[in-house]
Amino acid sequence: MDRVSKHNYYLDIAETVAERSTCLRKMYGAIIVKNDSIISTGYNGAPRGRKNCSDLGICMRDKLGIPRGERYELCRSVHAEANAIIAAPRDQMLGATLYMVCVNSKTRELEAGTSSCMMCKRQVINAGIAQVVVRDTKDTFRVIDVNEWIENDDSLSGVFGY
Repeated sequence: MDRVSKHNYYLDIAETVAERSTCLRKMYGAIIVKNDSIISTGYNGAPRGRKNCSDLGICMRDKLGIPRGERYELCRSVHAEANAIIAAPRDQMLGATLYMVCVNSKTRELEAGTSSCMMCKRQVINAGIAQVVVRDTKDTFRVIDVNEWIENDDSLSGVFGY
């Protein structure tokens, strides 16, 4: 009997969480795991009490032709990583692993090469999460050491002559 690896087990759960997403572009699911226990889950969607893009039938960023990774302030959604962090006690996130999956909302296919945005990276760092595991295909994933995000500070790109 072939047993699914631990990483793929948690990524499968994150992929199921993504099915709750209300985004018309990309469906993200995230779970935070520590000591083989799921601490919290999160998916991308509008803040509680506000209408979701899926309810409105429109994505403002799509309507304005804004490319991926730009102008997030125009997005109605709270990102999956942020929602998982909001739902977890900080002491349980210290040294934990965040598992993340992205699915194309239109094709329902996995999106390879996805990563956290700069704001979510900052939240992951401050939460004390040690690593992020991102699914690329059903069987492949990347393991990111959060210390790399600290050492390779992408928020300094083009600033201070760097």
